Amino acid sequence: MAVNEIIRFLIQNGYEVLFLWVLLEQLGLPIPAAPLLMAAGALAGLSQLNIISVLFTAFIAALISDISWYQIGLHRGRKVLPLLCRLSLSPDSCVRQTKDLFRRYGPRSLLAAKFFPGFNAIAAPLSGIIKMPFKRFILFDGLGVLIWAGCFIGLGYLFHQQIESLASILARLGNGVGLIVLGSLFLYLGLKTFQRRRFLHHIKRQRISPEEVLKKINSGEEPLILDLRSALDFETEPQIIPGAVRLPLENLEENHQKIPRDREIILYCT
Repeated sequence: MAVNEIIRFLIQNGYEVLFLWVLLEQLGLPIPAAPLLMAAGALAGLSQLNIISVLFTAFIAALISDISWYQIGLHRGRKVLPLLCRLSLSPDSCVRQTKDLFRRYGPRSLLAAKFFPGFNAIAAPLSGIIKMPFKRFILFDGLGVLIWAGCFIGLGYLFHQQIESLASILARLGNGVGLIVLGSLFLYLGLKTFQRRRFLHHIKRQRISPEEVLKKINSGEEPLILDLRSALDFETEPQIIPGAVRLPLENLEENHQKIPRDREIILYCT
């Protein structure tokens, strides 16, 4: 499909496409919504779409997704985190970073969550997991959605002439541009997937099962078990392994000298 055909398709079906695209992206599919928001804003600047309707469409789509994730987190608890890890291409550090931001800023962190893909993927379900009051979640998450969608739609609206010129240049270049864009997207997704699989393969070799830990304890080996769970993790599941030492990961660097080096060390996180 040529670029000018894509533009005509967006003009004719702009609101439906925008709603579905934003909804799927916020539900977890690795498809960036920001370029489409800017394109919709540019079409509004060219009087092809209504800017209020564009903002409302994006707002409702993102809010439906976030409320769904909030409810899943509220009712499924921490069991939802493995699902998020499977959906996201780079969740391994974003989960911990999101929890740290929640611990420091609380609901206010939702105001900026949409601008950070890893943060956005877990912010709504984590709000449910920690049982944030629904009214508070809706207030801060709704404002965050408006800020996020408004910024990209506003950029497209303000720079619609430049975007129109770029679209004209791409249209003259023909279908090759579309192939380059699609190829770049698949290359990016392939690289992120490869990096993630390599990382998971590495940490799997370093893991020890609960049964193996129990066997070591019963045999008298006395390994040192460090409970590295964050404050949020501990609040949702305050149980602790007998004999384990509580040392939140954010305090590990400043307290590493207190860890004995003459015993086998087993790290427990989530």
